[in-house]
Amino acid sequence: MGLRPNGTATISFGLVSIPVNLFSASESKAAISFNMLHDEDHARVKQQLVCTKDGETVERDHIVKGYEFEKGQYVVFTPEELKAIEEQSNQIMEITEFVPLAKIDPVYFDKGYYLSPGKGGDKAYRLLAKAMTETGRCGLAKYAARGKQYLVVVRPVTGHEGGLMMQQLNYADEIRSFADVEIPEGDVKDAELKLAIMLTDQIATDEFHPENYKDEVKERVEALIRQKIDGQEISEVKPEAPKTQVIDLMEALKASLAARGGRRKEAASAPAKPERKPAVHALREELAQKATLRVVGNGKKSR
Repeated sequence: MGLRPNGTATISFGLVSIPVNLFSASESKAAISFNMLHDEDHARVKQQLVCTKDGETVERDHIVKGYEFEKGQYVVFTPEELKAIEEQSNQIMEITEFVPLAKIDPVYFDKGYYLSPGKGGDKAYRLLAKAMTETGRCGLAKYAARGKQYLVVVRPVTGHEGGLMMQQLNYADEIRSFADVEIPEGDVKDAELKLAIMLTDQIATDEFHPENYKDEVKERVEALIRQKIDGQEISEVKPEAPKTQVIDLMEALKASLAARGGRRKEAASAPAKPERKPAVHALREELAQKATLRVVGNGKKSR
């Protein structure tokens, strides 16, 4: 089953226009959350909107929006005025310049969207993708949507020849300056640098494999929730005490190299492990199955 587009747009560069469909490149995996319940009957509780001046509960049809221009001073806007203020979405990504992708610091990257050619845009889409792949450049563009103007980059999709994606960028004034981070001055000794490079070489790889990394914290929480559902108590596990810090940097580097070398020998001699099943987050399915027909004390089945 193919992805459903989040929207449509038109890439414009020069006199060339390319209709495209937008697909979110990432899928947000909701974190495990706990609901607030009444301790007496375990019913969900709801939050209310309360006026900070008189303490009265305010219904939503009495809520208006305002902007605080001075401490405690607001100017109120009507829905019509708010609509007039919003940036109008024209769905046009007008490329203003092409720059080397390697020259954009990753700190600017934000949410990404895959692009597919819209009706009649196949040829121009493939041409733009090929041109940017050959030159190593990407297109910087402005894009207005959802009441905001975005700075975006249109670039080839890594590992998928002929594909394009749009990446939202942070504006320069949204990025904090590293100059505000205090770094103490000091020298790096050649011998220490040599050992540090050896250590990085030991664990270096030529490619990034994101599938090798999983949210272990979420998996642990899911396992504990299953224990609780099965009637087991959950007790706090004290974290391991921090290991004694090695003050001598050279000794720490040497010890790290020796430890890595030992683990490599063990891994080479150990039998192959069976492939680990992916931790598919089927907790809710499992819980639903358990709750579908549960035998209660009187022998009746209830949902």
